[in-house]
This record gives sequence, structure tokens and C-alpha cells, in this order.
Amino acid sequence: MASIRQAVTARDESRQPVIIAARRSPNCRANGQLKHLRAPGLLAPVLASLLDSTAADPADVDDVIIGNAVGGGGNVARFAALEAGLPVTVPGITVDRQCGSGLDAIAFAAQLVAAGGNPLFLAGGVESISTAPARANRNDDGGLDFYSRAPFVPLAYGDPDMGVGAENVAVTFGVSRERQDEYALRSHQRALAAAAAGRFVDEIVPLQGTDHLVDADDGPKPSLRAPLMARFPAAFVPNGTVTAANSCFDADAASAVVMTSVERARAMGAIDGLLVLGCNTRGVDPRLPGIGAAHAAERLLKGHGVSVDGVDLFEFNEAFASQTIACLDHLGVDPGRANLEGGALALGHGYGASGAVLVTRLFAQSRNRYRESGQGSLCLAMISSAGGMGTAALLQHARFQPG
Repeated sequence: MASIRQAVTARDESRQPVIIAARRSPNCRANGQLKHLRAPGLLAPVLASLLDSTAADPADVDDVIIGNAVGGGGNVARFAALEAGLPVTVPGITVDRQCGSGLDAIAFAAQLVAAGGNPLFLAGGVESISTAPARANRNDDGGLDFYSRAPFVPLAYGDPDMGVGAENVAVTFGVSRERQDEYALRSHQRALAAAAAGRFVDEIVPLQGTDHLVDADDGPKPSLRAPLMARFPAAFVPNGTVTAANSCFDADAASAVVMTSVERARAMGAIDGLLVLGCNTRGVDPRLPGIGAAHAAERLLKGHGVSVDGVDLFEFNEAFASQTIACLDHLGVDPGRANLEGGALALGHGYGASGAVLVTRLFAQSRNRYRESGQGSLCLAMISSAGGMGTAALLQHARFQPG
């Protein structure tokens, strides 16, 4: 840990990326409370809120970098930026690494800050699964052949649906049904406790729902109990262990951050932020897509000389309990140390938004940890992606101003 602090201190502050604000929409079940909002409508209020919270001049934003996985194209980043009131001089770019898109968008922004020039970015992800367009290939005769998802990799590499991939991970790495159910139940319980304690209030930007203002996540289930979970049948493979109870649900969501250099953050009056120490993305066997995050995190930690014991806060996108446990086992992390305030099993998975939600959650948790104990936090965000990939980011809470 000391070596990281020394390296950050020695680094040119004009090239050290830092996140100075992070916000998200409520995570709501697809085809539910936010079903009427297309992706720009989910994201624009989050971007506007971020600018308000930092008192940044919208004209000073150098770019808006947004991840999106199942949208209809058309550059949702540019559309949402204009809908948020940014001037036409601010460009936007949309990136797609499927579930990793939001975290990769933040990683790309960090790399651009590290290149120099003290830029200012809005970066994150969005997904409106409720309004995702129907997709089709055009046949030779001009007819349309509709499909539910695009192929992730060539068939020669295996191209399982994510649920089947989660079952493959459970079998390959020996993750039992009991461990999956136990982990999923704990995620709901932690999310419920965090919500009751008001832990999500400051990070959520309320949105107008179908008939009322939505200011909270709607996924965590107070009624969920172990006996009920045990009754769920296998969801993807006959006699399998992955069920609807230990899998996430699809969510409509948006999340983004304000990214700049430490030098510019100080000039803007920022009190604290999350330093982006490094990011890594790795590919793995496409038949085991859920294990990708572990390999990205392993390489990232090794490159920075950090052991998992030195990490204070872990946020892993809980698309499935099986892959979450398998990745944490691979890294040697007690699953009880991850997602201390619940994760996607309780809050939902907004595909392209989810990686950015991880960072927003770490931003809030590290700030709270400092306020309550005076301790800084070394944080790790991890997400696995369709096609056999994973992305990880190493972050560190730092204060710039007294108080």
C-alpha cells in the first residue's frame, strides 16, 4: 500500500486521473417503472446532475464517453449530452464491450487524462433494456431474420448464452448451489440494509417514472429467505445449479462520473476523489465468460504490486452468483468481503451501465468510510463480459483539501 501512495505522490498531478463526482439513476426492473425512458432519457439527468454537483462549466467538458450494449446505435453519448444541456461544441462517443462497457468507458477517459492536457470528461454507461430495439439480419431475399442477441464470438469458440456460461463456470470451478444461494441472499440483505440506512440517497438521481418520481432501486426483496430460494428450479441447464434466485435481473439504469486530473480537480475546488491507479482488460475462454474479471484483476494487481489483502473495498458485478464466487475464489478473496452493500443480484444488471455503477458505488463507500473512520480506501472494481472478457480498475480514495 505504501508503494502505491509514494507512486501517486511522485506522479505529475496534471496526468493523474481522478474521479471527483459519481452519480447514477435508480436501478429499476426492465419493463417496469422506467420502461418509458429510452437510453438518453435515463442518462441525461445523471449528466446534468454531475455538472451541477461540481459547478463545472458545461462548455469546459472535453468529451462524453458512454458505454452501451444493446441500444440502437446513433451515438447515445452525443444525444444524451445535448439532452442534458451541454453545448453543441461538446462531442460524445459511445463504446461497446457488452457488460463491461460502462467500466471501459471510464478506463478510456482515465487513459486520455494520463496522456496530458488536464482534460475534463463525463464517462459512464447506460442501458434501457425496456426500449432496446428489435434486431434482425437481412436475408438474401431481403426478408428479416430476427434474433434475440448478437453472436458474441465465432461458433468455433463456443458461444453460450450468459446463463449457460454461468452454469459452465459453476461446474468447472465447483461452485455449489448452496454457496450460490447463500451469496445471493446475502446480496439482497445487504442492499436492503444499505437502503434503510440511506446509503444510496446521495448517489441516486431521481427520475420521473411512469406515474411517479422514482428515487430508489426496486430490486431488493425483503421476503427472500433460504427455504424459498431452495425451491427455485434450474433456469438454464436441466438439473443445473444456476436459478432465477441466484441470478441477476435485467435493469434499466444509467451511471456516470466526472473525470479529470488531480491538478485540475484542485483548481475546481474538489475536496476529494478516487484516483484511477490503473485498469486492465483480459480475454478468457468464451465458454467460461464469467471468469474474465478474475484474470483482469489478477494481472492488474500484480502489475501494481498489490495483494488482495491490501484492497479495502471490492465491487464485482453480480450477474450470477456462480461467476462472482468463482472469480473471488480465484483471487483468494473471501466472498463476504465483496459488495458490502449488495450488488446486481439485488439491484439488477443494466448491462452497459453496470460497470459505471460499480465505480459510483465505490466512490460513495470510500467517502463514507473516510467520514466515519478517517481511513482512505484502496478499491477494486471488476466486471465480466459476454464473449469471454473481463475488466478491472484499481482506485484509491484521496483528499485534496483540508476538512
